[in-house]
Amino acid sequence: MPEARKFLVAAAVVFLAVLSVIAGAVFDCTAMPGRSYQGLIPALDSADSQLQERLRAHVAALTAIGPRCHQVPGSMAKTVAYIGEHMKRCGGKVEFLPFTYDGEVFTNIELTFAGSSEAHRGEIVVVGAHYDSVSHTVGANDNASGVAALLALAENCRGANPGRTLRFVAFPNEEFYFRTDGMGSSQYARRCFERKEQVVAMLSLETIGFFSDLPGSQRCPALLSGLYPDRGNFLAFISTSEARALVKRFSGLFRENSSLPSEGLAAPAFVSGVDWSDHLPFLQLGYPALMITDTAPYRYPHYHSADDTIDKLDFWRMTLAVKGIESALLKLSDAGTRDLR
Repeated sequence: MPEARKFLVAAAVVFLAVLSVIAGAVFDCTAMPGRSYQGLIPALDSADSQLQERLRAHVAALTAIGPRCHQVPGSMAKTVAYIGEHMKRCGGKVEFLPFTYDGEVFTNIELTFAGSSEAHRGEIVVVGAHYDSVSHTVGANDNASGVAALLALAENCRGANPGRTLRFVAFPNEEFYFRTDGMGSSQYARRCFERKEQVVAMLSLETIGFFSDLPGSQRCPALLSGLYPDRGNFLAFISTSEARALVKRFSGLFRENSSLPSEGLAAPAFVSGVDWSDHLPFLQLGYPALMITDTAPYRYPHYHSADDTIDKLDFWRMTLAVKGIESALLKLSDAGTRDLR
């Protein structure tokens, strides 16, 4: 065989091997267990309709406060009072956890349901959502929708008696202080770390109320172009590669009982958007953590705008999202669930 031909054959083999490795890596990042729901979106039954109205009521109350941020005097205190009042009705232990940053006092609000299994009570599943908005919007989707889901899940998990300990936590300052210690989630994650608490999973509820069946309504980061549906009708479970096991586990659990399409992604941190929420500080401290989202700016045309108002939200599909999250959460909190690291 002529030398030139040998070189071309060798180069082709190397190219195919590299291509195979890349394809395998992409598959590992994007392939989730089970099958995304494909049927017609079902009508809500009586219990679902009640959940829908609770979600709507929470979003209405939060947006009635106006922009929820430290730049608007009194808005954060009103929000803390509202969330705290509803958490207290759930029957667990509620704690207000103040911290000081940049000369101001902010508050994390924590509701705990202690695990029923003596052997697994020290294993903690944290469900969180930030309650602040950017300063020029009432933030119906970002992130009153996430807080509404947080409160509804807490209400529904009352009396569930999970094996592992369940915590529902509302955080301030995801918007203005993102990627700094001013984030409530950063303060809370560090508190868990310093107390040597065994957080086995953290789920961040981030902008979960907008869905669209229109072709082209869903965009993706450039590196993921063509790998996901172009209709924004699904719920997404997203994190960095370090939390791949949790992303796959929770996605699979969600798909077991959900009537809403879903997608998952566990990609390297350089992929745009995979760490854009309150799961980031937990990841930085080595805790498994993910974001549950409608993909925010990759779908929602009113992201961070004054038009982020309650009339833009799809409470029908948001209800189905919360139902699926609840089912997966209770299974994840069961003491028999395997390790998620």
